Amino acid sequence: MSSPIYFKTDERSSGLTFPVAEPNIRIMPGMSTTTVERPRSGGPGSGLGGEWRVIVRNDNHNTFDHVAETLARVLPGVSLDQGHRFADSIHNNGQAIVWSGPQEPAEHYWAQLDSAGLTMAPLERG
Repeated sequence: MSSPIYFKTDERSSGLTFPVAEPNIRIMPGMSTTTVERPRSGGPGSGLGGEWRVIVRNDNHNTFDHVAETLARVLPGVSLDQGHRFADSIHNNGQAIVWSGPQEPAEHYWAQLDSAGLTMAPLERG
């Protein structure tokens, strides 16, 4: 009869798991095992999580009212008054970060603002 094999998982910096010797866990030949994967979490280089910046740039063809109304309509929690303050900042500084957060909603808001004719900078990871 062969000797039992011992395993545990050792979490390395890559987030992957590796079997290592451990005398407390026994997997006998012929026994089935199940691998449970941990959900990926955001981190450096993972492509997940983090803040994404939606940036509107100044241009010569959108009016202050159009910019303010579009921001208020598209972005959650932005009032018309806040939209006007953003429009002033865009005009005076050349651009403004109008929203930041997770990648998926950032892409959605970016696309809606772009479709409304606002001049958009590429999404930036913050």
